[in-house]
Amino acid sequence: MNRIIILISLYISFAAFAEKTPLEVYGKLPAATQMRLSPDGNFIAFIRHHEGATYIGVTDRLRKTTNFITYTDNEKFKIDWFRWANNEMLLISAHYPVHRMHRKYTEARLYKIKIDGSEKMRQVSIPKNGERFAQYQNAIIDILPNDPNHILMEIDYKNGNFPDVYKINLERKNSRSRLVRGRNDITHWMTDQQHRVRLGFGIDETRIFYSLFDLKSKKWRRIWDYEIFDAPDITPLGFGLNPDELYIRADHQGRYAIFTVDLSQVDLPRTLVYADKDYDIEGALIYSRLSNDVVGVYHGESEDNKIYFTPDYEKFQQALNQAFPNSSTHITSFSENERQYILHTSSLESAGRYYFGDRNSGKLKPLIYQYPQLNHTNLRGKTKKTYQASDGLTIEAYLTLPEHLAEKNRPAIIIPHGGPMSRTYGNFDWFSEFFASRGYLVLEPNFRGSSGYGFKFETAAIQSWGGAMQTDLADAALWLNKNYQVDKNNICIVGASYGGYAALMAAATQQSIFKCAVSFAGVSDLEYLVRKSRNFTNNKVVEKQIGDDADVLEKNSPINFAKSINIPVMLIHGDLDTVVPVEHSQKMYQALTQQNKEVEYIELENGNHYLSIEKNRLNTLRSIESFLEKHLLN
Repeated sequence: MNRIIILISLYISFAAFAEKTPLEVYGKLPAATQMRLSPDGNFIAFIRHHEGATYIGVTDRLRKTTNFITYTDNEKFKIDWFRWANNEMLLISAHYPVHRMHRKYTEARLYKIKIDGSEKMRQVSIPKNGERFAQYQNAIIDILPNDPNHILMEIDYKNGNFPDVYKINLERKNSRSRLVRGRNDITHWMTDQQHRVRLGFGIDETRIFYSLFDLKSKKWRRIWDYEIFDAPDITPLGFGLNPDELYIRADHQGRYAIFTVDLSQVDLPRTLVYADKDYDIEGALIYSRLSNDVVGVYHGESEDNKIYFTPDYEKFQQALNQAFPNSSTHITSFSENERQYILHTSSLESAGRYYFGDRNSGKLKPLIYQYPQLNHTNLRGKTKKTYQASDGLTIEAYLTLPEHLAEKNRPAIIIPHGGPMSRTYGNFDWFSEFFASRGYLVLEPNFRGSSGYGFKFETAAIQSWGGAMQTDLADAALWLNKNYQVDKNNICIVGASYGGYAALMAAATQQSIFKCAVSFAGVSDLEYLVRKSRNFTNNKVVEKQIGDDADVLEKNSPINFAKSINIPVMLIHGDLDTVVPVEHSQKMYQALTQQNKEVEYIELENGNHYLSIEKNRLNTLRSIESFLEKHLLN
C-alpha cells in the first residue's frame, strides 16, 4: 500500500478561546478510549466518557448505528479494559474498591455481555461451593481465537495467590474445567501460540523464578531465578509461532533489550533481536493476527513508539506517517484479516483522534476526537532536555513551555513522577498541558531511580527515598533558573504518589529551592508504609525496596519534619485510595496544623489513586490552580 486517503475537509474551524482555555477542556475524561474492531471488522467497540460516567459503546459499521450496552458512574466500580471474545460478545474487566477488616484493597472481576444488548452484563466465573472468593478474577491468559466460545483464565479459587488455569465456557453459566493445577509460588501463567500453558511466573519472598513446560519431556523445569533488585530482570514477553521460541527482555550492555531464547536447548541460548544503546525497551510485543507470530515491539523512545521486525509492517507504518506528518500514529486494533484497522493519532494539532482505516480502499475515516477543544491554539507539547545533577550524573527531563515565554521572571513547577521506578514520556499529558496553559514552565525530570535507563540507573531508587533522587529535583529547579527566564523564588513542586512524597520532602528539606509544595496521594510516613505492607503478600519486596531500618525510615519521612516546614503545603487524597492509604495525608495534615503551618487539605469522596472520577479530577485541578495562583503568581 503506497497511499492513504484521509476523508476529511481541508477547512477546519476551531472555536475561539479566551486567554485561558477553560479548565474543563483539560480536566474532563477523554471523550473516547480503547477503540477496537471485532474480529470480522464489522463492529467498533469503545469506551465513552460523558458527564463523569463511563459507557461501553458498539458501532455497527454496516448499519451505521451505535448502541451503548453498559455503563458505570466510576464510583462503585471502574471499567479498566475490554476485549472481544468473538464477533458477538465483549469481555469487560472492572475493579472495585474494598474496605474490609480494617484493610483497603481492590477486587477485580471479568464480565461478559452480548453486543446486541439482549442480555445484561454477567460475571464470567464465580466461585463454587467450597472455593475461595478470589480477589482477582479478571486474568485472561488466552482468548482462544479458534474456539470462540471459550477462553483460558487463571484464578486462585483453591489456593490463595497461586492460581489454577481454567477453560471457561462463555455460552454456559459458570461452566469451567481445570486445565492446570496451581503450583506453590507460581503466581501467573503464560500460553504459547498453540494455546498450551507453557510458562509459570514465580516468586518466593524476594526471589523471582520461571518454570517451563518442556514439550519433549512433558515435565516442568525451572529455567531462571534471581534475587529481585540484585540482578537485572529477565522478563518473558511471549512465545513466537515456533513453540520453542520465547521472547524475553533482558540486560544488554547496560540497557534492557529484546532477545529470543531457544527453549529446545538445555542451556537456553539467546539471540539478540533489538536493542537501543540509550534506552531500555519497555513495551509489549506486537503480534500479527494473520501469522500469529511476533512482528515488532512497542518502544516509547523510538520515532513511531514501536519497532517492526518485518518489512511489510514497517512499510505500512511509513505510509501512515506520510499521511499524518509531524504526528504520532498508532494502530490500536486490526480485524483478523488485517484489512480493516483503527488508527490513533496525536500531534500539536490534536491531543488524540481515532480513525477507521480500510486497506482495500486505502481510505481513512475520522471517528472522534479525544479532547475536542485541544488543538494548535492551546497545545504546547513537550521537549526533551538534559541537565547535570550535582554529582555530575546526566538526567533527562521533559519541558512544557507556556505561551509568551519571552516574559521575564516566569513562575515554574517541577513535577516528579510516581513510582519511583517508573518514568515520564514525551507524549500528550493533560496535567502538564493544563499548567503550561496557566503560564507556568513545567519540568518533569526522569530522576535517578526512574525506569528506562538501565538496571543501574533504576536501582538507584532502592532504599534511597529522600536521598539523591531528591537532590536531582532541586538540581532540576536550578537548571531551569539558569537556562530559562524563571524567577528562582517562584518555583513550586507538584507531585503524585512517590512524586507527592518528593514534594513533601522538598517542603521539609529544600525550602531554599521551592516556594510551595503540592502532594496528591503522597506518602508521608515510610515506616507506616512498610508496616502496612505486612498485611499483603509482597511485603518482603516492599521491605527490600524501601528498607526496614526504623531509624532510617523515620529520618526520611516527611511527617517527622512538620515543625521545620515553612513553605505553604497542599495535600489532596482520595478517601478510597488502595495504593497509598489516605491516612498518609490525614496524619500529615494533623502534624502540620498542630505546628500552625500553612497547609490546605482536600479529601476526595470515593477517590482512588488515579483520579478516575471526573469531578475529582476537576476539583483537583481547580484546587491546585488556586493554590499556585496564590503562592506563585501573587
